[in-house]
Amino acid sequence: MIRKRRRSFSVVIVLAVLTLVISACGGNSANNNSTENSNKGSNVTNTGTANSGDAATDTSTDASQPKDGGNLIVAVGADPDVLNPIYAGDRVSLTIDQALYAPLFQINNGKKTYYLADSLTPSADNLTYTLKLKSGLTWHDGQPLTADDVVFTFDKILDKNQNSFFRDYLVFGDKQVQVTKVDDLTVEFKLPQVNPAFEATLVQLTPIPKHIFEKEADIQKSTKNAAPVGSGPFKFKEYKTGEYVTLERFDNYFEGKPHLDSITYRVAKDTNAANLALQNGEINVKYLDPQDVSTIEGTGKFDILPYAEGRLSYLAFNENSDIGVLKKKEVRQAISYALNREEVIQAAYASPDYADQAHSVLTPDTLYHTNDVTSFDNDVAKAKELLQQAGVSNLKLRFIVTSGNKVQEAVSLYVQQKLKDVGIDVQLQSLDASAFGAKAYDPKATDFDLFVGGYIMGSDPDAYSVLFTSNGAYNSFHYGNTEADGLWKQGSTEADTTKRGEVYKKIQEIIAGDAPIYPIGYTKTIVAFDKQFGGVDEAVLKPVVIFEDPAKLYLK
Repeated sequence: MIRKRRRSFSVVIVLAVLTLVISACGGNSANNNSTENSNKGSNVTNTGTANSGDAATDTSTDASQPKDGGNLIVAVGADPDVLNPIYAGDRVSLTIDQALYAPLFQINNGKKTYYLADSLTPSADNLTYTLKLKSGLTWHDGQPLTADDVVFTFDKILDKNQNSFFRDYLVFGDKQVQVTKVDDLTVEFKLPQVNPAFEATLVQLTPIPKHIFEKEADIQKSTKNAAPVGSGPFKFKEYKTGEYVTLERFDNYFEGKPHLDSITYRVAKDTNAANLALQNGEINVKYLDPQDVSTIEGTGKFDILPYAEGRLSYLAFNENSDIGVLKKKEVRQAISYALNREEVIQAAYASPDYADQAHSVLTPDTLYHTNDVTSFDNDVAKAKELLQQAGVSNLKLRFIVTSGNKVQEAVSLYVQQKLKDVGIDVQLQSLDASAFGAKAYDPKATDFDLFVGGYIMGSDPDAYSVLFTSNGAYNSFHYGNTEADGLWKQGSTEADTTKRGEVYKKIQEIIAGDAPIYPIGYTKTIVAFDKQFGGVDEAVLKPVVIFEDPAKLYLK
């Protein structure tokens, strides 16, 4: 699951200080969501030479120094859903939007970095936030970017007719955040109640241009999204469906002209073809499955960069399944008991270096996370006992898998083998990435029982409510617990950090006991980065979008 969220995926994603939502919703491998790691489809299409050395103008003989010029080619697993940040929830759209649209600010490891914003100041009672923009900001078409654009963006998010999933971030009960212009560079946010996650909400809300969209009745379906006008370091150049999206350097970027001439996001649905293109120098940046690391590393052409995205990989139980028995928590617990986390991680990620065992539904980067919760693991006798108590025998389960997704395939085969030991027959159904995503996250789907997913929700636990409340917008498991529902509401408004921590620790224990999912591991994302390029440390590896600031990347 990658970043989508309702209520304040914070996702696909819902996230908090890092990338809330992340869109984190999707049927994922260790590193990617369903769209980012889909492997079935046409072969990779060549979009140019990765090196583009003759475009460089810097004549420095020091190979480690930045040159101006060059085209960086980044592999993505699918076409973007929509190039508009108030609707983007899939990993591909979010990745491209990160270069197209500048954020207000970002937070990494507790450090805030301002982009469009110059400052954000809360009032003493934490009910009013004052946002100051930098002066002289412009959109890619040269029009000024002002407080009018920020207010317009939030007005449209709050407009029910515009169907932005971010709306729930800004509504508390039946009252919504009031967003007003103070002057051309100042915006004021008035909250109807204290919300400790509000700053984390602002991290993920990126302005769109008023002058482009103000006359559009339905922004999500607007043709203006086909040639987006942003404010980021790179501006839109060309999009060929199924092949690539190319962005070119924006010379008037407020933080200075980027080094690269362009970035091409190349649609690479087939993992094996994409890895071959990577080795041949046709791709410069790509997420890797753990099983492919040694092959790519062996070329000597790439830096292998594993980093924590704050991502949970899990086995999901579809309680909406037409077989009915997955509504019984004893059955879900039994299936969990039949498995062994250590073995799952070894099978799926090839090494414990790429995943830490998970028990809580919150990830370690999230406030109030604890892994000290009830866990059902590695007890076949107990699994059989629970199935017998539930009156279940000769059970057949349908496990849907994204074709070519090595992690999902490895987990499904392991689960199939282990559940056979407790008398459960698992039938594997392979789907392409689009079909998998449509089925796994369809709230009405009843014709499957199990799938492997993952999410990145960020640093504030309120983000997770969209996944685990009874009416959660991204509750793909169809799980509900009335006690937990009440605690989620309490936690979202509790200003006392000690009391808030107690609320979320109790929520984690309740969910762990109910076993709506089987948490597998807190995984690391692995990126292959072409050694011909530099600036990756300055660009900052970031959850979901790869680079926080692609303007810092350069050809050596």
